[in-house]
Amino acid sequence: MDRAYPPHLAEDWDAVGLICGDPGEAVSTVAFALDCTDAVAERAIELGADMLVVHHPLLLRGVTGVPADHPKGRIIHRLIREGVALFAAHTNADAARPGVNDRLAELLGITPGAPLRPIEEPMDKWGFTVPPENAEEVKQALFAVGGGTIGHYEHASAQHPVTGQFRPMAAAQPHTGRAGELETVEELRVEFVAPKRLREKLRQTLKRTHPYEEVAYDVLTTHTGTADLGIGRVGELDRDMSLREFAQRVAERLPRTAWGIRAAGDPDARVRTVAVASGAGDSFLGTVRRLGVDCFVTSDLRHHPVDEHLRAGGCPVIDTAHWASEFPWCEQAAGVVQKETGARTTVIDLVTDPWTIHEEK
Repeated sequence: MDRAYPPHLAEDWDAVGLICGDPGEAVSTVAFALDCTDAVAERAIELGADMLVVHHPLLLRGVTGVPADHPKGRIIHRLIREGVALFAAHTNADAARPGVNDRLAELLGITPGAPLRPIEEPMDKWGFTVPPENAEEVKQALFAVGGGTIGHYEHASAQHPVTGQFRPMAAAQPHTGRAGELETVEELRVEFVAPKRLREKLRQTLKRTHPYEEVAYDVLTTHTGTADLGIGRVGELDRDMSLREFAQRVAERLPRTAWGIRAAGDPDARVRTVAVASGAGDSFLGTVRRLGVDCFVTSDLRHHPVDEHLRAGGCPVIDTAHWASEFPWCEQAAGVVQKETGARTTVIDLVTDPWTIHEEK
């Protein structure tokens, strides 16, 4: 799950990863659902699941305890007693490829292109000196933990000869030279880049594998990494159609809910370029207006933001149930895990959308 949906892609406020369970225990059956309700937990137990993967974290909002008589504690206790681990992939699954937004786009006949909000990962530029005879061993150790990876390239580095000098003090145990004597040595200066999140792991690896007692190195935060990952997607529909037709397609292809589908804008407006953002997405209204797309599909839209968006010349928008826009990901995630691990996977198809009645007058 962490390889498919890297935790560093999650928003700062999010709470992703293992919620309960022993990381060392074997897993052979994995169940997938959008929310971990009491009914979903019971179904996972009935299915004999060793692990339940959900999109929405059960403990997203802070709690000070999980007693068995607490609504969330009750679920945690039940899962632990039955040996079912609980894992959440939330905004990291929204941003990953393939992820929640890719599945939503594909389901609606949209080619998932660039993200609405790219994640530009901070990168570090590393530099250190090393004796030439030790350079390859140290580099390979750093590459093994993620150093020197740029986009679709790995083991990337640069090196050039330098002359270093130092005088070991009395308490030193130098690899080269003697205490009290100025030493001049021929070294290699090695440079590479790596994601900032790997800084401590790389630092420990460098210190462990470098022959010197004191390692001379520098780390600078530089440019950002590739930005093809992120929240939302923008892409082209498989054919041109009216807003009315597209809204009908959305209603037909997404899971049915009491909330249904709403659209705002000219029903006859032509739609070809579409932006999607699974889950609550009214914060992207300004973004889609600047992008000039023909339509925006998201969930949990409110009256005033949509009204102001349309008044400002924004594109038509389609509002779906939050659950409906994200639940299709469960099938995708189950396929990814089954393919990569060979575990048995199953999707719990209980509708956990909180809205249960929709009346039209």
